Amino acid sequence: MKEGYTIKDQTKAHFITATVVDWIDIFSRQIYRDCLINSLSYCIKNKGMILYGYVIMTNHIHLIVQSEQGELSNLLRDFKKFTATGILDLLQNSPESRKEWILERLHKATYSHSRNKNYQVWQFGNHSEEIYTEKFLWSKLDYIHLNPVRAGIVTRASDFVYSSASNYVNGNGVLKEITLADNPVADVLKGWTIVKSEHY
Repeated sequence: MKEGYTIKDQTKAHFITATVVDWIDIFSRQIYRDCLINSLSYCIKNKGMILYGYVIMTNHIHLIVQSEQGELSNLLRDFKKFTATGILDLLQNSPESRKEWILERLHKATYSHSRNKNYQVWQFGNHSEEIYTEKFLWSKLDYIHLNPVRAGIVTRASDFVYSSASNYVNGNGVLKEITLADNPVADVLKGWTIVKSEHY
């Protein structure tokens, strides 16, 4: 992992990107997105996760996350391990037309890493960036929330179910336990101007 993307201060909030191996579009199906939502909710309630923002795309997720215990690396490791187990269980035991193809790709991903014996769901590393200023926090929240807009999935970020944009704009979302920052999106609605704010 590049030195610039390691988590040096375990107590600080970080912008995180977790990507499926080979960029497989596992999360194009709701059942796997819901697995992530349930896991995030569990970590917030039971593992000391503080989640300021998130988005679930088809093959990766972005989080702005912090650990109450100051053990962010351990928290992310446990989250990825737990979700990998859940995703594999769903792949193997639920109707899935892509099952054999996906499992083969996940198995081949283990060839270059002895750490995983059978399947690997997530790429190693979290491409973490420390949130060092409020301005950087807002820019990363904006980036996260506009991902589905840039991908052409929705025209307004708050219409995308699997992100925290709706939590910030409408006060609700599929994941209820978001720790709302003083997001400039709220001020945008009162007349402030930020880049691409019209897409909220």
